[in-house]
Amino acid sequence: MGTITIVGLGPGDPRCLTREAWQVLESAAEVWLRTERHPTVTGLPPGLTLHTFDYLYEEAGDSQQVYEAIVGEVLRLGQRPEGIVYAVPGHPLVGESTVQQVLLRAGKSGQSVRIVEGLSFVAPALTALRVDALSGLQICDAIELAARYYPPLNPDLPALVGQLYGRQLAADVKLTLMNQYPDDHEVALVRATGTPEQRVARLPLYELDRRDNAHPTALYVPPLPGVTSFEGLQDTVAHLRAPEGCPWDREQTHESLRAGLLEETYEVVAAIDAGDTPALQEELGDLLLQILLQTQIATEAGEFKMARVIAGIDAKLKHRHPHVWGERQVSGTGEVLQCWEELKREEKGAERSALDGVPAALPALQQANTYSQRAARVGFDWNAVSGVADKVREEITEVEAATTLQEREAELGDLLFAVVNWARWLDADPETALRKASARFARRFRGVERMARQRGLDIAALTIDELEALWQEAKKPGLRQPHVAQKPGF
Repeated sequence: MGTITIVGLGPGDPRCLTREAWQVLESAAEVWLRTERHPTVTGLPPGLTLHTFDYLYEEAGDSQQVYEAIVGEVLRLGQRPEGIVYAVPGHPLVGESTVQQVLLRAGKSGQSVRIVEGLSFVAPALTALRVDALSGLQICDAIELAARYYPPLNPDLPALVGQLYGRQLAADVKLTLMNQYPDDHEVALVRATGTPEQRVARLPLYELDRRDNAHPTALYVPPLPGVTSFEGLQDTVAHLRAPEGCPWDREQTHESLRAGLLEETYEVVAAIDAGDTPALQEELGDLLLQILLQTQIATEAGEFKMARVIAGIDAKLKHRHPHVWGERQVSGTGEVLQCWEELKREEKGAERSALDGVPAALPALQQANTYSQRAARVGFDWNAVSGVADKVREEITEVEAATTLQEREAELGDLLFAVVNWARWLDADPETALRKASARFARRFRGVERMARQRGLDIAALTIDELEALWQEAKKPGLRQPHVAQKPGF
């Protein structure tokens, strides 16, 4: 069994061939090229017997089939006593999937593989951009990036994207990057990387697919200003907890942060209810800080790290969405929720209740709504909304018939629970509905108070009919209080 010698041909300029690569090629009886369509081929040592796998690109279907066919041929030819010299563009270990497959399969069979290094597209791109790779440069492949919904990049650090060919690929890469970076973030295209025709063009991200990328092209994405990454914020929080950090932050525990966690959660809800997007952005940051603080405390205590938190929720999401990451078919949201409950029971055991896991500290209205939803997912529900409405009327009658405080409390509780179920059937969130109703009441009552003051009236001395007249006036759309966020009236 011979040796498989894999030679890197560099980025495209024959002058970039390494001395070792030249010597190996010059002494070879024959050389097999992954593709002859590479500028360096014209500058190879004279008199070489060249073979190419380009014919496989025409015979095979997709690129994966092409690569598998090339790998099979390289391994077969490598078993000859003379082995094979296999030449690939760039560096053999930068963006060459056939090389990775050859190394894997040759390693299993015990076949010898020699790597002869070549200059990759990275070095000439860095020269053109005047960028230091040790400044945290991230390198990724355009095809892999385009297949993602969110870029696997730290926006605090620069990134170099290789093998960006064609406008369609550029469009897909652009859409992925725009989930992380501003639309007008300035990026740089390095065309014909590593060849005499190399050019650098700077442009806003949104124009990425408006340029011709027919030549081998690399995309440089500069970092965003300031701290914008999850990792960067983790470092900030860890600094706060460090010996040279903040005394208050260093004193915090899981328990001491509990109240703040609840408060920040409610402030997020308040921003959502108010429809205040800037406030929502700020409050989500405050809530994220609480999560990072809790995790940093756990890290310091050796309890768990952020990586395990993220890995746990990611695995849970994928396991509970077999209709997305598996073969299961679903017909709609109802079946999705039913599937979710089935999988939860499998995870926790057959004895698990559908109501397990609902926090005892939830506000009563929200807790009732969650219990109602959980029960409905396993089929414990009315057949039609009319049955729920009848139940509400029945509970009102029972409240009116109650004679003791204990009975009235119990029947009122049943009535409230029935109303929560009615809200669910009407596709309304009872917590949100009640919050909005409370906000309307507060706005209108303040209007009544203000009108009474303006007219020199003592609100406590007014009759119920007089108060009702002011109330109806306060309900009119024209009445507003500048310092209170307004909601649509009844």
